[in-house]
Amino acid sequence: MLSGVVGALILLSTCLMLVTGFLQGFHVAALSLGVAGLAGALLLFRSGVIAERQLKRQVERHDDRTWEQSETSAASAAIHDILRDIVLVRSLDGRIVRANAVLSDLVGIPDLTGLTCTQIGLDIHTQALPQHYDVNIAAPGGTRIYAWHDVTIRDPATGELVIHSIARDVTEERRAEQLRELALSKAEDESEAKSRLLATVSHEIRTPLSGILGMSHLIGQTRLTAEQKNYLAGIRQSGHALVQLVDDLLDFSTIEAGRFQLRPSEDPVRPLIEGVVEMLSPRAHEKGIEIGSFVSADVPAVMAFDGSRLRQVLYNVIGNAVKFTVSGGVYLETTIEPDHIVVKVTDTGPGMTAEEQMRVFEAFEQAGAAAQRRGGTGLGLAISARILSEAGGALTLESRPGHGSTFTIRMPAALTLAAVGGKAGPLRGSSVFLYAPDGPAARALQRTIETLGGTCTHRATTPDALEFAQGQAASLTDIIVDNRLSAEYRRELSGLAAFNAQHIRRTYLVNPEERTGRALNNGGGYDAWLIRPLRERSLVEVLRGRMKGIEVRDAINDNRPTLSPPMAEAASRPSKAARILLAEDDPVNAMLVRSMLTKAGYQVSVVDTFPSLLSAVGDPAGRPDLIISDLNMPGGDGPEVVRRLTGEEAPVPVIILTAEGRRGLYDDLIACGAAAVLVKPAEPKALLAEVSRLTGVTEKGR
Repeated sequence: MLSGVVGALILLSTCLMLVTGFLQGFHVAALSLGVAGLAGALLLFRSGVIAERQLKRQVERHDDRTWEQSETSAASAAIHDILRDIVLVRSLDGRIVRANAVLSDLVGIPDLTGLTCTQIGLDIHTQALPQHYDVNIAAPGGTRIYAWHDVTIRDPATGELVIHSIARDVTEERRAEQLRELALSKAEDESEAKSRLLATVSHEIRTPLSGILGMSHLIGQTRLTAEQKNYLAGIRQSGHALVQLVDDLLDFSTIEAGRFQLRPSEDPVRPLIEGVVEMLSPRAHEKGIEIGSFVSADVPAVMAFDGSRLRQVLYNVIGNAVKFTVSGGVYLETTIEPDHIVVKVTDTGPGMTAEEQMRVFEAFEQAGAAAQRRGGTGLGLAISARILSEAGGALTLESRPGHGSTFTIRMPAALTLAAVGGKAGPLRGSSVFLYAPDGPAARALQRTIETLGGTCTHRATTPDALEFAQGQAASLTDIIVDNRLSAEYRRELSGLAAFNAQHIRRTYLVNPEERTGRALNNGGGYDAWLIRPLRERSLVEVLRGRMKGIEVRDAINDNRPTLSPPMAEAASRPSKAARILLAEDDPVNAMLVRSMLTKAGYQVSVVDTFPSLLSAVGDPAGRPDLIISDLNMPGGDGPEVVRRLTGEEAPVPVIILTAEGRRGLYDDLIACGAAAVLVKPAEPKALLAEVSRLTGVTEKGR
């Protein structure tokens, strides 16, 4: 407005000057001056109007911003009030400048201005993040927990720095977190208790099992009839099945706890697979089904892999196939892929639906009928799949209802310097006629003969065999007759010229349970005999004429189903009678190990407590060459006793026998000074090998 007034005055002055000039006779200079003044006045007037408009717009914008900020603050305050959030502004010295009604209601103080958080009873707990706190507020309904956040800003009203705080009620969330933590702690305690229980059960079961399996081994070293050996093999198979169950339970607990560990080593492939098949064959034969195994010639003799884990997986998968197969049989085919041993287990069982296949690898899940599900724990396949997964392999399944199932085992393995390809030609020149029913056993036998360089013609019926005999049979070197078709062979085929040549070797194929039959006494006119399921070595020895298997009725058959190779006592007998101190509080196990060592030529004395052990070692006159001790005995702590025994200037080597299988135990005992650690029930061959190694070292050092 002021600029407008100034412009008007200038305009009036100019007009007066124009009038004066006009009256003085239209003086030209005055007229020019008047025109110039008028133009300037007009410009000034226009500038004043523009400035007035700009000032007005600025005032209007400032009013709009103020209104918007006021509206935003009101909306924010309303939202926080609805959510029952605390909004608080404090000065830098901690005194409250202003607060919303939520905080006043909680603490019961209407006016909080000038007070501090401590004075109004707030209990502040620092959290991991800076400027974040948990604040306990004693409200009328009980203590509430608020998640509190601080930020330092400049107060727009005063321009001073203040602490602006917002807090939200998280009482229920914090209580839920506490419940989760308590539940987690309880679960961890229960898991630890379960692990201790399993370890205790394992120890208590393994101790009598050691006696059962050890005594059966000692009985096996005596002269027995074939029938008695068959019964004894059944005892050992049942005992090892129980050991396997204990191992499954421990492995399940270990895997669940994330503490599973593999121990690869160089192991022979074929004997391992053949041993598992032999162990499960009586179960298959009892059901009237077959079991056969074929190993490709490409599979090396020795590879680096975890043999005990592969054996466990094979036992579970093959056992599962036998369990659910009612007719037909189970067929294994082992091949090699880059860095993997691949075993396909195919059965003629009922097959599985897609839904059953999805849950068959879950813990405690079983497929099949109710009667079949009662026959196990449902852990075998779940553990097998987890073992292979941990190892970097896999267990997969293909199945259709009514068409059986095929499980494919892929176990990582590496070639070693000792790896040699399978024998490609030990049966070169052999021409075999196989007269046996169709099934896994015949299929495996035929493929094995052909893989080893021979030829094999298989016939399952008498008409087919007669047709073959009429065509060509003069080139035959061997005839293998399955005992199930022996009557037809003797009645219809044995008299034919094609099968009656003097140079043809006749071999009788039987189940292990039928070794006491009349044919084994040479009553059937056979030159040799073989037992299903076949070992490759036995097949080669018989077809090359180096083994007959029936010279003496009670002779030990080299391919009878055994769980470990016979102990070569002569090889393990020491050149000098080393003195061994055995510490074992279980009398059966003490008698077992003592008998085993005594038969191997060692001098053995026995103690049954740790104090007795330490006393015997401290006697210079009776100082032993080797100590074999159970880990848990009365009168002391096993690892501490090992440290004392091995901490002397001239320590005695110590072998520890333990029924515990917990992770890290082996490494802990080795760190304490143990020379070797064997898990009960210890295989006799493994125990004697360690004894021979350690006593040999001792004698050389003396």
